Amino acid sequence: MTQAVTGRRAGEPYQARQFWLRAARLLDPGSPIIRVGFESGPKSFDDVWTEYAAGREPKDASGQPLKREHMQCKWHVSPGTYGYSDLVNPEFINANARSLLQRARDAQQQNAPDGTGAQFKLVTNWQLDRADALNPVISQRSGSIRLDRLFGTKTDNSAVGRIRKAWREHLDIDEDELRLLANTMAFGHTSETLVELRDRLDIHFAVVGLRRVPPHESAFLYDDLIFQWMGQGRVEFEREGFKALCSGEGLFGDVLEHPKVYGVKSFEHAFDRLEDRCDEVLNFVPVFDERFIRDDADWSATLYPELSEFLRSAASDQLRLRLALDAHSTLSFAAGSVLNIKSGRNVELEQRTIARDVWAADDVPADPDWPALDQTLIDLNTDAPDIAVAVGITHDIANDVRRYVEDELPSVGRLLVLRPSTGSSSLAVIAGRHAFDLAQSAKEMIRSAIGGHSPEILTHLFVAAPNALTFFLGQQAPVLGRVRLYEFDFEGGRDRSYRPSLTLPVSAR
Repeated sequence: MTQAVTGRRAGEPYQARQFWLRAARLLDPGSPIIRVGFESGPKSFDDVWTEYAAGREPKDASGQPLKREHMQCKWHVSPGTYGYSDLVNPEFINANARSLLQRARDAQQQNAPDGTGAQFKLVTNWQLDRADALNPVISQRSGSIRLDRLFGTKTDNSAVGRIRKAWREHLDIDEDELRLLANTMAFGHTSETLVELRDRLDIHFAVVGLRRVPPHESAFLYDDLIFQWMGQGRVEFEREGFKALCSGEGLFGDVLEHPKVYGVKSFEHAFDRLEDRCDEVLNFVPVFDERFIRDDADWSATLYPELSEFLRSAASDQLRLRLALDAHSTLSFAAGSVLNIKSGRNVELEQRTIARDVWAADDVPADPDWPALDQTLIDLNTDAPDIAVAVGITHDIANDVRRYVEDELPSVGRLLVLRPSTGSSSLAVIAGRHAFDLAQSAKEMIRSAIGGHSPEILTHLFVAAPNALTFFLGQQAPVLGRVRLYEFDFEGGRDRSYRPSLTLPVSAR
């Protein structure tokens, strides 16, 4: 009984904080969110819903505008997993008769009969079981169902075929109807604790002027307030009405100066879309199939020119600007090459750590105790002119890079391996200043290895690092000569190997 009560009491703040993460954006005139609902809408997907302005909607799994998102929040006290069979079991959502899948079907028929325009997302702190057949079907970037994978086989004998069969029979529908439903479903796993969600809300509240709750105070007034409003029949909120309501509750405080933020994305974050918090966004997601670019020629023919134009326009009248990069490392490096050291611009980067931090080259004083950069130079073929560089900050990529170089790049004669002195780790980089210093060290080590600026040498660059560090390294591109970048199949979607991406400078190709 105690665990059940604890779970219910924790579930309410979790739902409330998901609401406030979206509702606070109603107070941001640049946000595309125009309405937010709480405990209203389709049954089982009525916890929180969001509506977007026409022409500014995110895209659904098929690339169509997504007018509304409906969330079912499911908080668990203890960790756990679920699979595709749980979605047909009413007990999974503590129901007696109708399963989550049946309720999703009802919601789809009522709100998105053609399978577009609305999304129904399960948001939970439980993870989708890695061994479950549904796991590889779900997009790791957006949480939506990959229709090409779910319907990639013709019979019910395959792993995904058994999913289709179980769901069709449970719902008593045919394959075409299942496709419409699947296009509207999504699954999200949040690893943030309730404290981390509260910290993230503090940033949102500061930006839009809502009163902030000091972290030393145990009570968080916003958790209870939305339930009080619900008791008064207030469950749907639009911009002006919400602003007046917050004013009446005395919720407004000081407004934190809000810098203009420019976003670049080549994949979609499941919970934190750049369009929801950036003033302008360059969207390359349609150019990619998950991590893989659809046409290799687009790196230089489309992406780099558009990125260059976007960033030059952003920097044209600002000496300091902020970037949010939900993008491949190639694009982070390319962005740095556009806003290079000689651009005269100070750039802040929203770096995803456990939560989200703002990193800059001057954000904190340098600390001599920070991990430095170690280097190892390996001779592979004395007759080959090129050099490969493996920058393994978050992961040690030396073996993967060496294997790829020996198999695929006969022109490479040496391999330069760069690692933090404390070992590769997701926590190896402390702050923006540390990332900048490591990038500076990497530049000097690369230049020393290639003998300065040698136009006849091509540097093959492999990077596993925070995007901010990759950006700062890209700022050094003019002194590195010709550089070819590579992307790794980290998620195992194809062969867990590398593929060449962009060669800089583009004009030298």
